[in-house]
Formats: sequence, structure tokens, C-alpha cells
Amino acid sequence: MRKYFGTDGVRGVANSELTPEFAFKLGKFGAHVLTKDKKKAKIIIGRDTRISGDLLEHALVSGIISAGCDVLCVGVAPTPAISYITRELKADAGVVISASHNPVEFNGIKFFNGNGFKLPDAVELEIEKYIDGELEIDHIPTGDELGRCDYFTGAEKMYQDFVMSTIEGDLKGIKVAVDAANGAAHSVGIKTLEALGAEVTAIHHEPNGLNINADCGSTHPEHVAKLVQKVEAQVGLAYDGDADRLIAVDEKGQLVDGDKIMAICGIHLSKHNKLNHKMVVSTVMSNLGLGLALEAHGLSTTQTKVGDRYVLEEMRDKGYSLGGEQSGHVIFLDYNTTGDGLLTAVQLLNVMKETGKSLSELASVMTVYPQVLKNAKVPTEKKMAYLTDSTIQGRIQSLEEKMAGKGRVLIRPSGTEPLVRVMLEGENQSELDGYATELVDLIEKTFKA
Repeated sequence: MRKYFGTDGVRGVANSELTPEFAFKLGKFGAHVLTKDKKKAKIIIGRDTRISGDLLEHALVSGIISAGCDVLCVGVAPTPAISYITRELKADAGVVISASHNPVEFNGIKFFNGNGFKLPDAVELEIEKYIDGELEIDHIPTGDELGRCDYFTGAEKMYQDFVMSTIEGDLKGIKVAVDAANGAAHSVGIKTLEALGAEVTAIHHEPNGLNINADCGSTHPEHVAKLVQKVEAQVGLAYDGDADRLIAVDEKGQLVDGDKIMAICGIHLSKHNKLNHKMVVSTVMSNLGLGLALEAHGLSTTQTKVGDRYVLEEMRDKGYSLGGEQSGHVIFLDYNTTGDGLLTAVQLLNVMKETGKSLSELASVMTVYPQVLKNAKVPTEKKMAYLTDSTIQGRIQSLEEKMAGKGRVLIRPSGTEPLVRVMLEGENQSELDGYATELVDLIEKTFKA
């Protein structure tokens, strides 16, 4: 069980939970573990726009240099850009300083290996053992063994050119509304679409260090939906703070989430023989409608536990090319090794351009089943106890029997909070609300603090 790393790196309130002292240790020991037996290895560092980025970047750089590794700082850049640039520049590792969609007071640090992939659990556990003193570095670099820090100003153009190269044509004739979340895609997320010929109207693209994700971006798609209506755009695109996810809205202002994007792109790729094994990888949180939509077109889906890292592991293990999460992390593994909001946007717009169909028409291939998600508050040490409680398991079974194969119950512990998340899916919204409330009450009563 990892102590510091969650499903997407280390995260916490900057300068309180995620301190510069801890960032130094992550840099030092992360660099050591990822570049063992390499002299003067090179590590890429990028960050989002939040104010604490400077604080953590300097501490992280110091730690990496103290481990004898060179650092190349690329400044503000989307998470997927760092994944790509790490591979393209043949670096030994990449690091992103970002807390994704979280509020400005939070920040995070996540690593990529030299191939641009997030670290497996075993490697993160090894880093943690060094941090906790269970393992020790046997040689401390001094003198000319120390690393150096340099700066690279060409990251945005390099990433833009890469994303543009993933389609053969252009996006001329498509009017796009963009919400950049005042985050890492505030520049490249707009310039790339414009360079491909799209007409772009943008909001929340003027970061000041404090306004990242502030009532904007992929967690507040209502704003880009209003913009779509105001400027009569054909599509709205909302990134999150580090631009590794995308939520879209159609020309009517209706939500097109990660599930619908995967359905649209999966079906289109399959028609062009570009969907490996005719399979789309999703998580247990994906809507039942995704599987039914794919099945209607002769395709299949397989599910993993929540987290794009687990989606990616399944894709790599089985050779699949498309996967993602309802939340908007979509992985096109033929092009990039992580969820990529801008790449997903370009692929989605390309489907619109090649088919000549509106986004609402494309999204109609999938019928969304009602979902209800509620949280049960439980003590942290009891977050897994529902698995072995006969009363709770019996009630889950009886509810699924009532839904007769046209619904499901999913319960999972929160990775960061003292909560158990209760999700129900089926045909009747009010019925689901009642079932979910009943289960939450039962769980809280059973495991009350």
C-alpha cells in the first residue's frame, strides 16, 4: 500500500501538506530510482499555472540536481505535453507539477518514465522507501557529479506540431468555443486549434496564478455551454487545469463526456480499421450506455478500476489503442501515453469534419442511463469494511436483482477522503435516488465513527 502516492502522483495543499522540503525529497529520491546506473541523466520538468508552482519547482529541481541528474525546465505545459517531450528529447524521466482539476491551494507532483508512461506501483513504493529511510543512497554526488538546470522555450511549439500531426486534414469551417480553465492549455490549447483552421472563441484563458480551475474548465462545463449558445459555435471544449482531460458540449449546449467521446471516436476509428481488437477500455464508472453503443456497432468494451493509469495498464497489456474515463481522460495510445485533452479535442473535431455530422448527431449513438452518486462518510480505517459485511452485500445483491439486469450498484472507497462512494445506475432516476440514499444510510450506520 502506497503511503504518499495516490492514483495520480503525490497531491496536497501546497506549503502545508505538500511542502518544499518534501518536494526536494521527491526530486532527489525519484531521480535516483528512475536513473540508477546512468551518469548525468536528464529529467524534464513542466508545471501548470498555479502560484505554488514556483515554490515546488525550485525545491524539486534542487533535489534532482543533488542526485546528480540534469534538469530541463520547460515552464507551463500540459501534462500530456511533458509525456511527449520526455520521449521526443530522449530524457530519462519527466515530472509534472500540477494538481489537475483541484483548487489553487492544492498542488501535486507526478512522474513519467523515459517512455512517457506513469510509474507502476512498485516503482512509487521504492521511492517511498527512500523517503522514509527504509532504503539509503549509497553514494552522494559532489563536485562535477552534481547536475545542472537549464531552460527550454520550445515546448509549446513542439507539442503543438505533434498534436497537429495526428490528423491528415484541417479543421477549417468548424466554429469552436473553448474554456481553458486558466490552466496549462491557456495558450497551446487555443493556438493549436487556430493553426488547424478552426474559428476559436475562448474564455478563462488568462491565468494569474490564482484563478486556475476557479469556477471554470472541465468541472464547470456550463460556462462553455453558454458560450456555445452565445457565439453559435458548433462545439464547446473544456479542459482541466493540466489539460489531460476534456469535456465537450454539442451545438445545443448538451454535455458530451468522456464516455460519449470514446463511443464517437471508437466507432469512427473502427470504420477506418484503426481500433485495435475492436475494443475500448473504460472504467467501472463508465455508463452502461457506452457498452451498449459499442456493441451495436460490433465493438466491445472492457472495464478497469477507477484511474486512467489502470486503463493504460490494460491497454498496454492487451494491445488496445483507445481507452479512458467518463471524466474526460481519453488515451489514444497510437499517439500519446497518457490522457490528453488537446489531442482528444483534435480527434473529436476531426470526426466532425470527416463525417460532416454535428456533434449532437454523433453523440446520439449512445443513450445515457441515469446514474446517482452519493458519498457515505466512514472512518478511514473502515473504508474497505463494506466488502465483508453480509448485511450490506446482501442489500446490494437484492437491489441488483430488482433491476433485473438493467442496472447495477457500484461501491468503492475514496482514495483521498474518509468516504465510500455509492453509485447506482439504471432506468428510473427517482428509484435510483431512493436506493442510493438507503445504501448510504446503511453504510454510515454500520460503520459510524
